[in-house]
Amino acid sequence: MPILVVFLALALFLAQPAQRTVLAPTGTLRASFIASNPVQGRVDAGTGAVTGPAPDLVRELARRLGVPYEITPLPDAGAVLESVRSGKADIGFLAQEAERASQVDFSDPYSNSGAAYAVRANATFQTSADVDRAGATIGAVSGQSPEVYLRAHVKNARVESLPAVPANAALGRMLFDGTFDAFGANRTRMEELVREVPGLRVLPDDYMVTSQAIVVRKGDAAGLAEINRFLADARTSGFVKTSIERAKVAGVSVAPEPRR
Repeated sequence: MPILVVFLALALFLAQPAQRTVLAPTGTLRASFIASNPVQGRVDAGTGAVTGPAPDLVRELARRLGVPYEITPLPDAGAVLESVRSGKADIGFLAQEAERASQVDFSDPYSNSGAAYAVRANATFQTSADVDRAGATIGAVSGQSPEVYLRAHVKNARVESLPAVPANAALGRMLFDGTFDAFGANRTRMEELVREVPGLRVLPDDYMVTSQAIVVRKGDAAGLAEINRFLADARTSGFVKTSIERAKVAGVSVAPEPRR
């Protein structure tokens, strides 16, 4: 065996224990993600099996570390934040957002996803800018990145927030009965809504783009560095792209390499 190959193999062998200690201090890589966000992953209602980019990344990272893993689907971003801050999870999956960054540390993004409006098919809106007008009511889910953006940027319309993600049938009724003139969420979710509920459409442009990333506890510089190294390889190797394609999530793409 060439000397260089032996050296690299030895280096990898010696590095793994340190990486395991940093990323999986209990001996198991524990991860959390938002169960209701298909951009991150999905939970099979019958079996509880989890699939999608977030679970794929957890499994691959655990494989490289040589440790078992636990993936916990949680109801919302607040629960994911709490799981990482409290140490119940070693890593979590969240969209990058300034307020969250004051509570946890974000990795470089691994994917970008657009947020779009769903409207009635007969609505006069043609672009996202058309929705921000006096008298219009925009619905969103409280605390999610698309809602946080709307709260900060909508100037003329009224933003009404729901406490949780409604079922598609219920959301369709809210749009048809005029509770909302438009509903803003990630494009994947809105495209799934209009496929399930006839009489709705999704506006063609994204009103914002959200970056999905991995979070670690605040100040965990060593863990963050290891995650960023892992994600750099996952992006350039095509792992993230393949995972996104397999998950069939609309409006999601691999994040570009960050500029240093």
